[in-house]
Amino acid sequence: MKKFLRFVVVGATGFLVDAGVLWLFLTFTPIGPLAARIVAIAFAMTMTWLLNRHFTFGASKRSVVSEGFRYGFIGAVTSLINYGVYALLLIGAPLLSPYAALVFASIAAMLFSFFGYSRYVFRR
Repeated sequence: MKKFLRFVVVGATGFLVDAGVLWLFLTFTPIGPLAARIVAIAFAMTMTWLLNRHFTFGASKRSVVSEGFRYGFIGAVTSLINYGVYALLLIGAPLLSPYAALVFASIAAMLFSFFGYSRYVFRR
């Protein structure tokens, strides 16, 4: 349970990074919400890998390259789930705020990522 709570804290931090980068792009660039989200996800994924590695799960016994590849794989699948839900919500409900869509999409991806990271990436 402690790992899951730490994971939630790391995820909340990743969410703030994701939302912050999204806000920066939507506020200061002409880039739309779909393209901006791709960049925001990349920043958030890098932050959460570092935090999960040091705070939640600890480094695996694999090499950093192998661990990073596995994290990236699970992160890519999770990001596709996250982005897919986000895009479907924005396309299906055009009046929905991109930030509300971000919340729903992030929640949808959270459980998948916890089990993927804990069982495939950081399992000792």
